[in-house]
Amino acid sequence: MSNVTAVIGVQWGDEGKGRVVDYLAKDAEIVIRFQGGDNAGHTVINELGKFALHIIPSGVFNQDTMNIVGAGTVVNFDTMLGEIENIEKTAGIEVKNIFIDRRAHLIMPYHCLLDGAEEAKRSEGQKIGTTKRGIGPCYSDKASRSGIRAGDLLDEQWLRMRLEMALPRKNRDLEYYGLKTFTVDEIMAKCKAWKDRFGDYIIDTVPIVREAVESDKKILLEGQLGIMRDNDWGIYPYTTSSNPTAAGAANGSAIPPSKIGKVVGVIKAYSTSVGGGPYMTELFDEDGQKLRDLGHEYGATTGRPRRCGWLDLVAADYACYMNGITDLALTKLDILDTFPVIKVCTGYMIEGEYYNHLPDTLFQEKAKPIYEEFEGWMSDTSKARKWEDLPQRAQEFVLMIEKKLGTRITYVSVGPERDQLIVR
Repeated sequence: MSNVTAVIGVQWGDEGKGRVVDYLAKDAEIVIRFQGGDNAGHTVINELGKFALHIIPSGVFNQDTMNIVGAGTVVNFDTMLGEIENIEKTAGIEVKNIFIDRRAHLIMPYHCLLDGAEEAKRSEGQKIGTTKRGIGPCYSDKASRSGIRAGDLLDEQWLRMRLEMALPRKNRDLEYYGLKTFTVDEIMAKCKAWKDRFGDYIIDTVPIVREAVESDKKILLEGQLGIMRDNDWGIYPYTTSSNPTAAGAANGSAIPPSKIGKVVGVIKAYSTSVGGGPYMTELFDEDGQKLRDLGHEYGATTGRPRRCGWLDLVAADYACYMNGITDLALTKLDILDTFPVIKVCTGYMIEGEYYNHLPDTLFQEKAKPIYEEFEGWMSDTSKARKWEDLPQRAQEFVLMIEKKLGTRITYVSVGPERDQLIVR
């Protein structure tokens, strides 16, 4: 079996992928961030401190690991610089093991301005919940073939030609919203500063990745968000602009799909969501607030309070199938320690009809969850380090999820520290 592992979110994002990737990255020779931008973060806690990573791959803390920001990403070099400086200051290490694929698209200053303006124009019921980081407008330019790529920084003449083509249209859009416009020279100056700092790290990663795959090196593929925010298979239009799926992992990392030997799906013992759109198990009561408070459910990027609810196994089953999940990592089991009754959604009622599968967005808007209830274990799991250390009812809860999803739960997390991950 190939030594390539993809780590995928199987809910709405914020499942705790950062702590799983951090654990797996200890042994990885290459970690590749395959999609998305700095609009979502991974919180990593290790012996060096606590870090919120937004665009930097989680293998950055292993000096022997090569970290690649892949072609499927969109990159804000200002954000990347800030993250690197924070890591170097907090962890006391020099970051020189991060490389950017030439094909990765760049988030320009006008993308961020347009992102916020477009969201403000939407009516309340149609707001996507964008972080206003310029992700959507940058991916739009990529799709319309007017984007600027990292490799463009290395050729001044080519870059100027691309900007002269793109800027007039961007300035028209900015003028429409009453926002600041840009000259080619202003953007060229910004790009020169980026090139001076990151030019030596902008490379064609394909030969390196191919050699690693063919020599069976350990490679870890890391995304952001989860399938419910996928632009094709998620709750469109309340989605991100890329594909945070196993298929997206192959596409954004230059690795053939058949070479991904293991797909680890990360799933919380309950569920959370940031942003708009349907969310069938959302709680508006004391239980919802308790989950938010105990789980510290506030966005790593925005600080926004996350919407909280019970575990939705219908959505999780969909995610396991769509991603070809081979192993599950169940996170934040310890947050349920003080709940006398724990609920799990196993179906929906939609306009009087029972559904045991996940329908499209419009039907999700009308869905009412059907719950099964389980007796809580009412004891501290955070000190468990082996499967046998978990209370009997906690074990039964984990095994119930495993059985209903038909996918082995290989990892159980009972806290944010590295040693709080139980490997079964």
